[in-house]
This record gives sequence, structure tokens and C-alpha cells, in this order.
Amino acid sequence: MKLLVADAVRTASGLRGNSVLVDNGAVVAVGDADKLSKPGIQIERVNGVLIPGLRDAHFHPVGYTAALTGLTLKDASSMSEVRERLQEQAATLDDGEPLVAMRLDDETLAEHRFPTRVELDEWLGDRPVLVHRYCGHVAVANTAALAFAHIGRHSTPPPGGNIDFDDRGFPTGVLRETAVDVVAGAIPPGKPISAQQLIDAMRGLAGLGLTSIGAMAGCGDGLWASLGDEIALLAEVGHDLPIHVRVMVIANDPATLEASAETLRDAGPMVSFLGLKRFADGSLGGHTAAMYEPFADNAATTGTVRLEPSDLALARHAARMNATVAIHAIGDAATGTVLDVMETLLDDGADPDRLRIEHASVITSGDISRFADTQVIASVQPAFLGSETDWLPSRVGPERLERTYPFRSLIDAGARLAGGSDCPVEPPNPLLGAALARDRAGMVPSESLRAEEALALFTDWAAVAIGEDQPLAPGTSADLVLLDRDPITSSPDELREASVRTTWVRGQRVPVDHEWVTWTS
Repeated sequence: MKLLVADAVRTASGLRGNSVLVDNGAVVAVGDADKLSKPGIQIERVNGVLIPGLRDAHFHPVGYTAALTGLTLKDASSMSEVRERLQEQAATLDDGEPLVAMRLDDETLAEHRFPTRVELDEWLGDRPVLVHRYCGHVAVANTAALAFAHIGRHSTPPPGGNIDFDDRGFPTGVLRETAVDVVAGAIPPGKPISAQQLIDAMRGLAGLGLTSIGAMAGCGDGLWASLGDEIALLAEVGHDLPIHVRVMVIANDPATLEASAETLRDAGPMVSFLGLKRFADGSLGGHTAAMYEPFADNAATTGTVRLEPSDLALARHAARMNATVAIHAIGDAATGTVLDVMETLLDDGADPDRLRIEHASVITSGDISRFADTQVIASVQPAFLGSETDWLPSRVGPERLERTYPFRSLIDAGARLAGGSDCPVEPPNPLLGAALARDRAGMVPSESLRAEEALALFTDWAAVAIGEDQPLAPGTSADLVLLDRDPITSSPDELREASVRTTWVRGQRVPVDHEWVTWTS
């Protein structure tokens, strides 16, 4: 046995003494050192505040690894910079190898627009090019990439997606929702993410205090880039992952879901099957979230609810497997529709602990009450507030802004939340997420969470959403984080500056290569 003795042990429910007793990778007890210390117990003294391991309920691990190892454009400030960086990347590729870039943010470009198909053709010739917006719901393709998907003049968009055309009927290159998937799946594959790259990226997460993630993973081409079979890659590294990875499978049919579950069940101790992930709409940034009323800055669209009857059938199948069902819904119309689905599953006997609505960004007051009544988990990402400050008010308008990311209203109504980042959409740092849950980057401060709630968002509450036991309960995995300060008494700005000194998973320190600890703010 080992007794970790710190300055204090802090949980979302309060101070718990200063020590954690660990045996064979599991928590034995939490309390004061003078009561837990006994002859024969090894004592390790550490300087700082121990907290439960931090959890991220909504994470894309393979997409994150691709962002670390490939071309990302989030910090590009102009179209000329986008061109230069794309051309520099193309110079490193083989002839004909596709160029796939991630995390373009049209809102931060000086031109406030996407590049066009014609521009990509002029910059990069006949190499297939696909540039993903950072939300993952919009992308831009050049002519060569569109040709692989047989998309041309007056092509019909796929169900649940859209293709933008110019006034002559030619595609502009902009693809939305499932149209992105069509092109991503058609272009030739690029260099795959390696097992070691994924392991290194996950080890870097431990350097941010993350000990578990709810991992969104596809069975074929993933979001943002042509990433191959993410389920197979996660299964390959299941014995070597440094943190717990609970996988939500983006599957289109019961057979694929069951096959993925079987693959993950035999994959090793650090990876496990959690459930099913589906989509009801898109993003606020891409104007593809499904809203009851048009966007305030684009009266021509309300977005579209993507759910089909097959989605309900697949969700029911997952519930019969005792799997978690998570459905992406950002707009208020999408959230209301998904709540209808969840109520149907509850009527079938589903456990509300196994039902999640991902993002739940814009919510009507009536649906806030429905979250409380059903106890369906709202899986939220406070980091969205940090990246959307410049355009969110004009996108949703003043009335809807009051009920966008309404964390306080949900909690006060009795609803349940879980925290995540949606990384690589946002940075993976959970302490940044907790800080933004508290100060909301100044937007609608009345919806802020208290410090204890913000910590619970990424510990106790996220644990429920990813099927884990109460953190630090006796017999649970000894997943711990040592901070240089108390996350409760620290201000949000102080929390942003907090340092993770050590992370333990299953009672073992996780060695971290800090070159892989990125996007911390």
C-alpha cells in the first residue's frame, strides 16, 4: 500500500483531508494522514492539492492526434496566410497525395469567408484538397476532390447535407454536414495516424490532468480528415493507452455497432465500449444547427434536423445492448427533437444515466424543464464560450443568447450536466473549461456555475456520463491529479494558470512528454 500525502485533497463536494491510500491501483480510503498512516504503508509526500482525475465526456482522440501531427489553420488570420500554409504543406506531400487541412476558422480570417473551389484550384493545381472548418460540420473542396465524389454542376446533395452552388449552378466548393463525409470518403487516403502517435497524444492529455475521456470514434473515415478506421486503431492500442478511453461509436447500423462493441471489448484494459453516437444537426458557426427561428445574421436558413426514423431504431437497438446513447444537438429545434427521442427510450425502460444529448447549446425554457424531468444528461462544452465571443451574439440574437449554454438554468431546474471539450474543436484543457463555466468569457454571466459545480462538471458529473464510478470512492481506480493550487479557492483567471504537477492513473504516475501537451489555452 501507498499513502499519498498532499497539502489537501479537494473534491467537488469539499475538502477530504490531505491523503489518499492506494493499493493495487485502487483507492482504499481518503482522509487525514494521521488516521490513514499505519506501519508497513509506504508514504509519498507531494506538494500541492490532490483532486480526482479530470474527465472529458466528449473528445475525438484520433481527430486530436491528426490535428497535432497534420496541418491546422485555426490561427490563420487571412486568406493569403491560408494559401501560404496550404502550399507549404503540399510541398511535403507525394504527387497526387491529397491535402487535408483542419480547423479553418472563417470568422477569424480578415475576409470572413471560406476559400472557394476556384481559389484552391489556382493555389494547388489538380491535387485533391479538402479543408475542414474547425467545427467539423463544413469543409471546402477543390475540383479534383469533388471529382472523386462525382460532384459537379447541379449535383444533388446527400440526405442530411448540402452543397453550395454559385449563380451558374457550379459548386463553390463549400460542403455542409453529410456532404463533407461524401467527399472525405471518396478522396484517396493520406498517411494514417500511427498507433504510437495516438499513444503519445493521449499521454499528453495526462499532462493536462485528464485521466478518462469519452471518445467519439468512427468506423471508417472520421470527422475533419480521412482518418481510417478509428475503432480498429483504438483497439490496437488498448493495452498501451496511458488514460481510460470510453468509446462512443459513430455507427450507421446495428451490425456495425455490435461489431465495434465486440472489437473494443477484447481490446485491453484501457479502452472500452461505451455506446452509440448520432447527429441531429450541425453547428452554430457553420449555420447548420437546427433552429426554430432563422439565424439572426442569416434569415435565409434555420438549419435542418438530420434525424431519420432509422436513428430512433438504432438508438433503441443500442439501448437494448445496455449501451449509452448520445445524440448531437446544438440548435433549439434539434434539442427538442432529440428530447422526444430520449423520452421514447425512457418509455422503453432505458436508464437515464445512459442517455446523453451532446452540446445542448440553444435550449428553450420548456426543454430546460424537460432535461430536469427526464434526467437525460446534457453533455456541454464550456470552451465553446471562449471561442465564440466575437460572433455568437449576432448569430443567435439577444433573446436566444440568454438561453445559449444555459448552465445555471439547467442546474437550478434540477438537470444533470457533464463537461467536455469536443477537442479538436476546442482546446483539451479541462481547467480552461472549468474556468469558462464560471466566468463564461463575460457572456450572460447569470448562467455561470459556482466553483464546486465547475469542478464537478469535469470530475463527478462527467464520470457518470462515461459510465465510471464516483471518483475516489473505495475500490475505484486510483486516478488522481496534483495541482499547484486549489481549484475552488482560485479565481477563474487563476485556474487558467494552474499547473498540473503529476497525474496518476490506476495508482501509477503517467510520464508525460511535454511536447505533446498543447492547446492549453
